This record gives sequence, structure tokens and C-alpha cells, in this order.
Amino acid sequence: RPFRQVLLTFALAGLVLVPHVQAQAPRVINLTAGDTMSYSMPTINAKPGETLKIVLKVTTAQPPEQLKHNFVLLTPDTDPMQFAMAAVMAKDTGYIPAQMKAKVLAHSEMAAGGQEVTVTFKAPAKPATYPYVCTFPGHFFAGMKGSLIVK
Repeated sequence: RPFRQVLLTFALAGLVLVPHVQAQAPRVINLTAGDTMSYSMPTINAKPGETLKIVLKVTTAQPPEQLKHNFVLLTPDTDPMQFAMAAVMAKDTGYIPAQMKAKVLAHSEMAAGGQEVTVTFKAPAKPATYPYVCTFPGHFFAGMKGSLIVK
């Protein structure tokens, strides 16, 4: 009986001393985009493997057929200009070109004025600069792009 009490005491002490292990909540990155054809943050820094939640809020009074935005994170070896040119022809797939889907690490849906979309993903393990773009026709060419810097 005394052995059980000692064992129980050590077990309870271990619970108090060992930090509770739980999943790390994603770091929320709030982006806004509107009529200026730019993201509010042209650069996002992240640690390798860090979980990020991108919240993209679109601020415009333009009608949805004229102005929508999204967030598309690409592999570092992707030519963003080439990707954006292919995206123009990919309306049926949310402006994500099917033939280049392997170049997409994460992407949100399209959002119109007053809407908010999110995408949660793990930052790549490999330190590098990963481009992100808006693939709505013409937006990348107007300057709607940024970089996720993993280091």
C-alpha cells in the first residue's frame, strides 16, 4: 500500500512538472486587398514548418465580376509571371491552372468586396523565398504579389 502511494505521488508530480503537450495554434496573418492591386503585407516571414492561417479580407465596392482577390502560394522555382499568364485562362478552376497545380503550395478561394477567405498551411521546411500572387486576371501584372520568407 505505501508503494502505491509513493508511485501515485510521483505520477501526479510528473503530470505537474511535464508541460502539457498540445498542437500549436496557427499564427494568423491578416491581409487586406482592395482597389490598389496590392496586398497589405508584401512580405511575410515564417519559421520552417510553422503553421500559418492567412485571412484575406477584400475591401472594395467594385462588383464581384470586376474585382476579386485570392492568395496563391507557389514553390520557389515557379515563375510567377508564367503562372499568372496561365491563370488568366483558368476561370473554371478558380484561376488556378490545372497544368501548374503542382506548383501551388496553398491557396484560398476568390473573395469579392466585403468577403473574407482563409487558408491554413504549414510553412515549407526548406528555408527559401516563396512567391505569393493574386491570380484574378490582370492583378499580378498590376503588382499584386508578395513573398513568404522561410528562415
